[in-house]
Amino acid sequence: MSTLKKISAVIITYNEEKNIETCLKSLVGIVDEIVVVDSFSTDKTESICLKYGARFIPHKFDGHIEQKNWAREQATCDIVLSLDADEALDETLQKSILSLKVDWQFEGYKMNRLTNYCGKWIRHTGWYPDVKLRLWQKGKGHWTGENPHDEFVLFDKNANIGHLKGDILHYSYHHPDDHDKQIEYFTNIAAKTHVEKGKSTFFMQRYLSAILKFIKCYFIKLGFLDGKEGWIISVKSSYAAYLKYKKINALKKHAK
Repeated sequence: MSTLKKISAVIITYNEEKNIETCLKSLVGIVDEIVVVDSFSTDKTESICLKYGARFIPHKFDGHIEQKNWAREQATCDIVLSLDADEALDETLQKSILSLKVDWQFEGYKMNRLTNYCGKWIRHTGWYPDVKLRLWQKGKGHWTGENPHDEFVLFDKNANIGHLKGDILHYSYHHPDDHDKQIEYFTNIAAKTHVEKGKSTFFMQRYLSAILKFIKCYFIKLGFLDGKEGWIISVKSSYAAYLKYKKINALKKHAK
């Protein structure tokens, strides 16, 4: 009789009392260990995590990629499931993951992510299926990318990767203001990373990138099918593209 695979769920947090309980509830009965690596939250994040039996580890935040790589190393099970604090497993995905405990076939598994925008599930605008590699054999890969946009990749580029049924439910935007705050935060990080890596920019890039972003979101990715929310997301995504390059130019001028 084969041994059941054990799964560690790994989450990084900072002041996530609004989101973390939904995330943790979706993991109960699915995983064998919950590891939360926290950047010294000042709200109720820790008490909520402890209520669900999580192993709560405070650790200095040096960047999304750096924090997630440190967090994955804290898992003790052979299989690692990574979620953000504002994400949860839907029922279909829960069943898909449970089935892998007795029938693990690949080195990693991808899954779709479905985002809720102020109460509406967004199925276009380039936000869905938003495929993510979030389940893998421990030690088989690492987080990479460019902060704040992280991506998990397996070390073996030829590794077989499965795709699970079900969705990661993403509750990132409770109010349009949440989107604005995220844009401000992410463009700060992206602009800093861009300049630190010595990447070049060209004249009018901020305007051209904004126009192309809107066209992609609203027309090519069918954002208009998401109604009012599709329009708002497309406009804000366009503004984010503009703002990123505006901040890059400001940082370069300041450096001179």
